Amino acid sequence: MLVILAANHYQLMAVIQHNGNKMNFENKNIIIIGGSSGIGRGIASSYIDKGANVCITGTRDKIDDYDEEISENIKKCIYQKLDLSNHDNLQKLSLPFDDIDTLVCSQGIVAYDQKEFEMETFKKVIDLNLNSVMASCTFFQENLSKNNGSIVIIGSGASFHAVKGNPAYSASKGGLLTLIKTLAEAWARDGIRVNGIAPGYVATKLTEVTFGNEKRYENSLKGIPLRRWGSPQDMGEVCCFLSSDGASYVTGQMLTVDGGMSLS
Repeated sequence: MLVILAANHYQLMAVIQHNGNKMNFENKNIIIIGGSSGIGRGIASSYIDKGANVCITGTRDKIDDYDEEISENIKKCIYQKLDLSNHDNLQKLSLPFDDIDTLVCSQGIVAYDQKEFEMETFKKVIDLNLNSVMASCTFFQENLSKNNGSIVIIGSGASFHAVKGNPAYSASKGGLLTLIKTLAEAWARDGIRVNGIAPGYVATKLTEVTFGNEKRYENSLKGIPLRRWGSPQDMGEVCCFLSSDGASYVTGQMLTVDGGMSLS
């Protein structure tokens, strides 16, 4: 029995080591649209931890303009300004790498106080959350095909259900779900895998109004079986997996990462 247990132990350690090697991104080039804050920053940090070369984009002139602490990992990223309210700005982007291995689309906005029921705001949210993602994917498609690259698109729990008061946000995130599936099927022949992540509650500056309020935070935990909110780094680890060799047979999927919130 001890011999069998020992054998199983070494087999398990071999599997862990094997999979760990597949999460090594040394000499891999990663572009993260919207990587300047929140979930995007967490994703960038995870790639840096694994040896990747990372370029993040944001709408401000420089990374110091964001009201968030700049970690040592983020300091290692190349920052470029990119405002996708005009998709043509992609053409002005000075790519820091000749070849790209992974594109992460983490851009997105939301409007509150019933503003999304006004057509001007509805169009603005749809244009950034959905249309600019398509524009980004098509812009980098040829480059990604050179390296059998991958795309990871950040959706939301709203990709699967309605969000009261936010018709544009829910429609755009729902659209990303089928966009992922359609691009995955269309570009598989080019060697490009396309997947997505649907985060649940994630602690970022944008959601601080809730998780920073003890009563609101405790109430939110009632619907989360794991009894905590996710972190940007939680999303980063899943994103790294989806773009790693360990997920080489995974495409067209949106993984829900919500601590079990959507189970019931």
